Parts: sequence; C-alpha cells; structure tokens
Amino acid sequence: MAVMIRGFSEEDLGAMVSIWNEVVEEGIAFPQEETLSLSSGRTFFSSQTRSAVAVMDGMIAGLYILHPNNVGRCGHICNCSFAVSETLRGLHIGESLVLDAMESARKEGFRIMQFNAVVRTNVHARHLYERLGFTPLGMIPGGFRMRDGHYEDIVPYYSIL
Repeated sequence: MAVMIRGFSEEDLGAMVSIWNEVVEEGIAFPQEETLSLSSGRTFFSSQTRSAVAVMDGMIAGLYILHPNNVGRCGHICNCSFAVSETLRGLHIGESLVLDAMESARKEGFRIMQFNAVVRTNVHARHLYERLGFTPLGMIPGGFRMRDGHYEDIVPYYSIL
C-alpha cells in the first residue's frame, strides 16, 4: 500500500483530531493530557511550521507536526510529533512521516531535529528513530507520567539534518 504525505487541508481536520486524540487518550506517548476539538485542532495544526498527513487508500492514516524546538541561537533545532491511526500501525506509515518531516525540516532551514521525550518503553518508535540515524542522548529517569499514574523514563533523540 502506497503512502502519500502532503500538507493538511480543512477537510482533513476531523481525521487528524481523531488520530491525535487516540494517542493523547492512550497516555503512553504524547505529553498532552487534553484532547483537541475540531476548533482547537484547527488552531493547533495551523500554528505549526508544518502539519502534514499520511494518506493511504484515500484515507488519513497518520500525521505529523513540525515546529521550532527553541528560539534565538537554538532556533535551528526543530521538534516533531507523529501519530498513526491505531488500526494502521505496523505498516511503515510512521517511517514515511518521519522521512518527510526530516526533508521538510531541511527545506525550512532547520539543521537538527530533536525529540525531547520519547518514552523508554515505546520500543517501536525508538527502533524506527535509531534505524533512521537518530542518536539517543541518554535517559531522564521518571520523566513521563503514564496514563495510569506511574512514571517511565524518557530518552531524548536528535539527528543532524
């Protein structure tokens, strides 16, 4: 199945909000605790440097957001978040999203991509990032509060673009 990545449009917002909220509600990957509504999703996705969707068989299968990780002298470092529909995970959609985000970041003038808080137990994401050349920066003990209230370690990652 071919995956096409493109910038989001108004018609994509319902699916994007739904996929984003799946990850937020799982409570094991994104730091956000509040879900998005259609209105707040429109504002959120429109405020990013780039918000893009993965389209597979005519449906939105996943998305990413790209934005600066910092300002000023560190403004050349970007950050991304990725979300794939729960029913479509394991089909390499995430890989397509990450590769597109890296290319988009280069085009936007970013020199480094950094992920601040990859949960240590998110082995699928960690394997993908490492396979694509991202370097782990160590471990922050108990840096992420899981949905059930216990704390997991987080591993920041970076890649020079």
